[in-house]
Amino acid sequence: MPLPPDELFQRVIDASGDDGRLAPSRMTGWEIFPFERDGLRVVALEPPHLPEPPRRGEGTSPCGVCDGLEGVVWSDEHWQLAAPAEPSGIPLVLLLFPRAHVDLGGLDDERASELGRLVVHLARAIEALPHVARAHVSRWGDGGAHLHVFFLARPAGFSQLRGSCLPIWDDLLPPTPVEVRDRDAALVAERLAAAYGGTAGAR
Repeated sequence: MPLPPDELFQRVIDASGDDGRLAPSRMTGWEIFPFERDGLRVVALEPPHLPEPPRRGEGTSPCGVCDGLEGVVWSDEHWQLAAPAEPSGIPLVLLLFPRAHVDLGGLDDERASELGRLVVHLARAIEALPHVARAHVSRWGDGGAHLHVFFLARPAGFSQLRGSCLPIWDDLLPPTPVEVRDRDAALVAERLAAAYGGTAGAR
């Protein structure tokens, strides 16, 4: 059983230095880490705050997805694929949403099966783009209660961008031109429609 929040916090305090901060993690020494280790400090961990505040689309908080999803490039009866409003630093970022207001643990077996197939087809379509080496797939779920799965295109030839730091690099790199992002998103949508079904383009 996971530790209760107060016990977990006490373990962090016990492991922290005199300044109340943990030592930098091993990740700071990885070649993919985007910052120099010298002068880097870990922020102090705040004590737990329970209950947690509601996420977007939870309780009385409005859901931006249900209120009208913008940037849709592909859809079918149960799912929508969209590009974020702001261009990404990496070649392409896409988000997959169920049409129903449901989080990952709330998917029934049929939708869960569809999600698995969509993840595979989307990864194939993204990795078929020129100059893309890998499609990274991520779900965090702390910002919104409406399931959203991220697909991030890692550009070929940049070994520093491999792995779990790719979202940080995406935030640091200059934005991909909108017309390039839109063209690549449309290509992915067309390939997804051809291989899986659904309709490319907003509807």
